[in-house]
Amino acid sequence: MRESQGNESSNRDDDPPPATSPPKTGDALLPPEADALQPRRLLDQLRDVCRYKHYSLRTEETYAGWVRRFIRFHGIRHPLELGESEIRAYLTHLAVDLEVAPATQNQALNALVFLYKQVLQVDPGYFGDFARAKSARHLPVVLTRPEASALIDALLPPWRLIELLLYGAGLRLMECLRLRIKDIDFGYRQICVRDGKGAKDRITLLPDSAIDCLKTQLSESRRLFERDRHNHSPGVEMPYALGRKYPNAAVTWDWFWVFPAPGLSVDPRSGIVRRHHLHETLLQRAIKVVVRKAGIHKPATPHTLRHCFATHLLENGYDIRSVQELLGHQDVSTTMIYTHVLNRPGMSIRSPADTS
Repeated sequence: MRESQGNESSNRDDDPPPATSPPKTGDALLPPEADALQPRRLLDQLRDVCRYKHYSLRTEETYAGWVRRFIRFHGIRHPLELGESEIRAYLTHLAVDLEVAPATQNQALNALVFLYKQVLQVDPGYFGDFARAKSARHLPVVLTRPEASALIDALLPPWRLIELLLYGAGLRLMECLRLRIKDIDFGYRQICVRDGKGAKDRITLLPDSAIDCLKTQLSESRRLFERDRHNHSPGVEMPYALGRKYPNAAVTWDWFWVFPAPGLSVDPRSGIVRRHHLHETLLQRAIKVVVRKAGIHKPATPHTLRHCFATHLLENGYDIRSVQELLGHQDVSTTMIYTHVLNRPGMSIRSPADTS
């Protein structure tokens, strides 16, 4: 999954009318005669399909947002009244009028195709000849070793440990925040990433430099765990149907978060008030402040430390296939982008400005 914290960005009162009811013009998106016998609203149907296919909450919210904007662009008409020409018109509007990035336009197209094919079960039309915007190939931002160390050292706990794991284990930010106690193996010095990008598990390094800090963090997590058990709080969120298969697992230490939030919050899907992991925006804000104070004149983000992990391993002479496996890349061509800073033969050429 899973974004385990935060409220859904969409307002369900803005859902368009169901496919079987006549659409209503005006500002309201629901017909006034809506009652208990009325079919589920369109965005509720979309959310159901996303959850059936085990899409993350972030993807669910993103798709719902694009569908809502698409409907509003066409005067709050139901998507069944719209078709291929309306989809093309909206995508053109995004590229020409709003000047969105190519990736944004492609994301909107994916959301609309998902709506028509998976939710409405109709053919949205043929887009093979559509001039989809091509994403630009940008080189990743990579910090030097001194810059990476300065950035990590300038952070306070638990952000320092999180950044250390991003840099020392190559974790993505959400992979790190979703770590459970059972995913840390001190004996083998490794971390198990569960349900990572592409719904894949993988094993990566547990850096020795993070062990002491990690044990301190687990002590703090244990304190919050004991408080929740004393207060009989609901257990942590469980992936998929494991909560029904193992009813008591959610209240066990093994499944507790390595980086739990300091307070309880509402689960955006179930509505249950429970303890979630730390929210990613807190670290993103902290990094922005620290980068500015440290005098690092690069657009560094938490994900930059993952780029540094890959690049510095390659600089140390490790083979690219091993780095690919640690990063969880499906294709080695994705990992190849980190060779841009290595001392390849062409980089040994001396600039003519430096020759006499």
